[in-house]
Amino acid sequence: MEPRPTLTGARPRGKRSGVANVARMTEAAMNRTTETVEPADAAARRSAPAVVCYAVDELPAVDLDRYAVIREQAQPAASVTVPSREARTFEVPAGSFFRITGVEGSQVGDLNLWNANDLSERFFSGKTRQLHATHVSIGDRLWSTLPGLRPMATIVADTLSWYGFDDDGGGVHDVIGTRCDPYTNRLLNDADYHHCCHSNLTNAMAAHTGLPLPEAELLVHDVMNVFMCTGFTLDTHQYFMKASPVRPGDYIEFFAEIDLVGALSACPGGDCGAEHSNDETPGYPLQVDVFTPPASALDGWESPALNPYAGLR
Repeated sequence: MEPRPTLTGARPRGKRSGVANVARMTEAAMNRTTETVEPADAAARRSAPAVVCYAVDELPAVDLDRYAVIREQAQPAASVTVPSREARTFEVPAGSFFRITGVEGSQVGDLNLWNANDLSERFFSGKTRQLHATHVSIGDRLWSTLPGLRPMATIVADTLSWYGFDDDGGGVHDVIGTRCDPYTNRLLNDADYHHCCHSNLTNAMAAHTGLPLPEAELLVHDVMNVFMCTGFTLDTHQYFMKASPVRPGDYIEFFAEIDLVGALSACPGGDCGAEHSNDETPGYPLQVDVFTPPASALDGWESPALNPYAGLR
């Protein structure tokens, strides 16, 4: 059997992963059953029209002009530097803005968000993906977990919005990946690595809350991969990463719809163009800046309420 083509520039999967072998075994097992025989109307079934699950025009409107007016009056309020291969927390009051900026070199970051007043309400990457797309940019919102399900933050500026989707299907700022973690690293590489984004975020939240590491770890959730360029291969539909287009000075900016605690990890993969979860890949810091407007600028604006669903019966 000829090997499947790989994404240009990507490393071929090694024997350790066993992905190709599993695929061949699965295919062979499927071919032994009559249930997998292609039906006569297979082409017609495959040609069924694609239906977008959630109509965007049904979502609450995003008033970017209003946000722009508020932003003009906002002043610097706080700044946090996230060192390479580490994570830091930051707080953003509702009605303020926070900006994540690349500094010194090409670097991606893993972002977690929580309701500052109730850490059980946190960023819901899966629902954000369903309501918007696999990759998010200006006008998209980061939604919270059930049962709250409300906007936590709205993207109001993005200097990488020009990128769109490339010929490999890659885009920037994904909400499809999770975060590099020491458990998967151990599973695939048979080695312990302690600066995975999951570990970084856990340590940052432990420092922020005072919780022991095992309890802080339970707060960490699937991320928005800021600046990361990712997609699914066109042949095998596997999640891939490629070198981020971010350069020093590029940024993405959010409006905080509710009081937020954020945690950002400067991924040990650097620009994620080749490797991650090691200390050899060049890495750089990221900057988080918070801008707060005067109360008068927020006249008539209020945080979105919790989802009005009456509750399970």
